[in-house]
Amino acid sequence: MDSWVIAMMLGASIFLGAVALFAFLWAIKNGQFDDEEKFLNATKFDGEDELNDAVKQEQKKEALKKIIDQSN
Repeated sequence: MDSWVIAMMLGASIFLGAVALFAFLWAIKNGQFDDEEKFLNATKFDGEDELNDAVKQEQKKEALKKIIDQSN
């Protein structure tokens, strides 16, 4: 009985792996991952206000981290 369960689990995992591989190859063939300009466009169209807010948030995080490190 045990070897039958192991064989079924092995067969099911191989089948699911093959389906996942087929889906991945199909997505590559159809250009699903061909968005090379995504990050470049995101920075091109960011406004100055959004970038300044991001810098301020990073500074707050660093200041909070320093306070926590000093208290420990």
